Amino acid sequence: MEVKQTAFAGSYAKESQCPRDGKPEYAFIGRSNVGKSSLINMLCKRKSIARISRTPGKTQLLNYFLINESWYLVDLPGYGYAKISKKKRFEWQQMIRTYLKTRYTLQSAFLLIDSNVPPQEIDLEFMNELGAERIAFSIVYTKADRLKPQELEENLGKIRAAILEHWEELPPEFITSSNTGRGRIELLEYIDRVNQQYFEHHEDL
Repeated sequence: MEVKQTAFAGSYAKESQCPRDGKPEYAFIGRSNVGKSSLINMLCKRKSIARISRTPGKTQLLNYFLINESWYLVDLPGYGYAKISKKKRFEWQQMIRTYLKTRYTLQSAFLLIDSNVPPQEIDLEFMNELGAERIAFSIVYTKADRLKPQELEENLGKIRAAILEHWEELPPEFITSSNTGRGRIELLEYIDRVNQQYFEHHEDL
């Protein structure tokens, strides 16, 4: 699949305000500063479709982008951002949880994990919460160009081992770099396969 059209479709403060046109959607989420905006821009081949900032927490709503007029890419607020009030953090958590648990057209969440750092407890906790709620998700390792290949594989091995302490098997995973474009084709092909299944199923209904 190639991304030929990308259009900002809107920002929403809660799931009940989100589009109701039945198009499949894919949510991108991760810790603040994990490289989510850069990854989204790389996938869409656009320089600034998602805001890039050195200040975490810029994404505060459910941001929808319509891709090829057929599916939505949803940019969710990052988690683990400390420099906000407890009230605001709680509101974000409730918005994200409600969206993930109730969104009927959500096909998969893409959980972004920095491939350069050791396993983070907050990532593992969020992953376990997704599993407990039976929310389909994949792992997207970001910033894969920053380590030497052997160092990268060693760190990914540590992260995978930490995941397998809680899980019987690993979820689908993608290794990406926004700088080099690594993983872009694999991610888009995965979305394309899921979309085909989604549309085939709805044609039969």
